[in-house]
Amino acid sequence: MELETVRIEKPDEVNFVLGQSHFIKTVEDLHEALVQTVPGCKFGVAFCESSGARLVRWTGTDPAMIDLAKRNALALGAGHCFLIFLAPGSYPINILNTVKMVPEVCRIFCATANAAEVIVAVTEQGRAILGIVDGQPPLGVEDDAGQRWRHGFLRQIGYKL
Repeated sequence: MELETVRIEKPDEVNFVLGQSHFIKTVEDLHEALVQTVPGCKFGVAFCESSGARLVRWTGTDPAMIDLAKRNALALGAGHCFLIFLAPGSYPINILNTVKMVPEVCRIFCATANAAEVIVAVTEQGRAILGIVDGQPPLGVEDDAGQRWRHGFLRQIGYKL
């Protein structure tokens, strides 16, 4: 077995979700779930089919996000993984529970706008995602001022009352 890291290539302001599923039907079910949860959502989905034709299957509503999803899925090449790229202004918090409820979805590895690297194991049979490096390590522990900033920020952007 060999270990590789695959950097997710994307603009800084773009959020993405990386998960694992078990069936080609995932592509259409994720599409339906996203448009039903956030009407007008701009996104791209790509799924690595791991048997049969073994293609990167894709869908979406935004050509740039579709292109990001396809390119990153091909670079990862891990069986049954999927990527959802959300156009700027869309956030995983608005779709994540819906994505988790898609029957084929087995797990979510990450949902982030951070720079991310995927740790991939390569064997004779194929490739598997072992984990994600999501962002950078902490520089310290928040103090009272940091707590006040966090509480204020969440209310300013409408996620808390």
